[in-house]
Amino acid sequence: MKSGFVNIVGNPNVGKSTLMNLFVGERISIATFKAQTTRHRILGIVNKPDAQIIFSDTPGVLKPNYKMQKAMLTFSESALTDADILLYVTDVIEDQEKNKEFLEKVAVANVPVLVLINKIDLSSQKEVEQLIKQWQERLPKAEIIPLSAKAKFNTDTVLQRIEALLPEGPAYFEKDQWTDKSARFFVTEIIREKILLYYAKEIPYSVEVVVELFKEDAKKIHINAVIYVERESQKGIIIGHKGIALKKVSTEARKALERFFNKSIYLEVFVKVNKDWRNNERALEGFGYKLKD
Repeated sequence: MKSGFVNIVGNPNVGKSTLMNLFVGERISIATFKAQTTRHRILGIVNKPDAQIIFSDTPGVLKPNYKMQKAMLTFSESALTDADILLYVTDVIEDQEKNKEFLEKVAVANVPVLVLINKIDLSSQKEVEQLIKQWQERLPKAEIIPLSAKAKFNTDTVLQRIEALLPEGPAYFEKDQWTDKSARFFVTEIIREKILLYYAKEIPYSVEVVVELFKEDAKKIHINAVIYVERESQKGIIIGHKGIALKKVSTEARKALERFFNKSIYLEVFVKVNKDWRNNERALEGFGYKLKD
């Protein structure tokens, strides 16, 4: 039996969550066109007859402007220290000099590192070959694999290499378990995804979602959720004229939740203000963010 933790790190918007969802076969990480969508470490567990692969999706690496972003960076940095295999995801667009300090930590990791160059469908073969050479020079101990998560090109190769590199060991989780997160967590992620899709500018990044009621029976689930914002003006934007905006988000979230849980969903969504919560340590801890001492 082989088992191990495969941690996925990299800058925002390079396709980390898309790859996680592809590997695990469940839509467990938000994967939108907007950057900074993943805020927590999320485990996705792949069980095979003779192996258990525990993938860990992490927030994109960024220079923090809020205490919330400092907590997000803590999640990413912790992934460097507890991995059996490290997947550093980049793409054909981003600047290799971005967040050099984090990349320097990847370079000295004492575990196998796979550099995954995503979105190669957006580039020429010559450009991809040049990128491979550049990454080999920057991370000489790493294995470089070009791929396209969108086109599912070379993703099987990545899985094969992961299985080959896994250490021997027992399963860490039950065979029917596919994540470490609760049902409530996925409710908050799905609602937050709809907010990311339907609101512009800063609004989605000023939002946190909390599930206050999750009552399930054989046929349906009753959910009460609260969308927290930082200012009264943001509350008005989320609700919209005559409540139309909030109704749209609630409807789309309910549909997605019914597909996710395969049950009828009764969803009530409320909006409240928690002033400047992104810089409030007590609020952040209540929302599940772990801050450094």
